[in-house]
Parts: sequence; C-alpha cells; structure tokens
Amino acid sequence: MKASELREMSDEQLEANLKNAMEALFRLRVQSQTERLDAPSELTKNRKLVARIKTIQAERAAAAST
Repeated sequence: MKASELREMSDEQLEANLKNAMEALFRLRVQSQTERLDAPSELTKNRKLVARIKTIQAERAAAAST
C-alpha cells in the first residue's frame, strides 16, 4: 500500500490497518523461526508498511499539536 493511499484514510482506518499489519508481522516472524517461509520478502513488506503507518500517524499528531 502506498503512502498516498494511507494518507487518504481516516485515523480509525489507519489504526485498523496498523493492527492488522502488526499481527501479520508477528505471524511471519514466528513462522520464520519455526519453519521455512514461502516468501521471505513479506517480512520486509510488512515491516515497511508498519513504518509508513506510524510515520503518517506521527505527522498527523505533530500537525494537530501546532
């Protein structure tokens, strides 16, 4: 998901996407430790998605405080 798509979402939608991405990242980490991953690149994709969402949330929080 692109950053521009994420910026168009509401705060509630971002929070829901963050929760889903964090759960998926957790499952992938556990799977990578216990068995072989089908697509190791999914770890990187989910990690970057979490970072994008948190960055947008931080931008919104900074904009709201000024």
